[in-house]
Amino acid sequence: MAELPIAPIDRLIRKAGAERVSEDAAKALAEYLEEYAIEVGKKATEFARHAGRKTVKAEDVRLAVKA
Repeated sequence: MAELPIAPIDRLIRKAGAERVSEDAAKALAEYLEEYAIEVGKKATEFARHAGRKTVKAEDVRLAVKA
């Protein structure tokens, strides 16, 4: 089960053009986004460690998304 709140996910889907969004659809997207964010976070952490830092910076995240 995703930790992300459903309401903001619902708003994102509506912003993308949907008129109505089922709760199941919002939950499914929340789960996918959480999994993706965890993977990006892991990669960003690797970039920070490679640079000799403990702190993950925005550039690490940008690089992780591109990787």
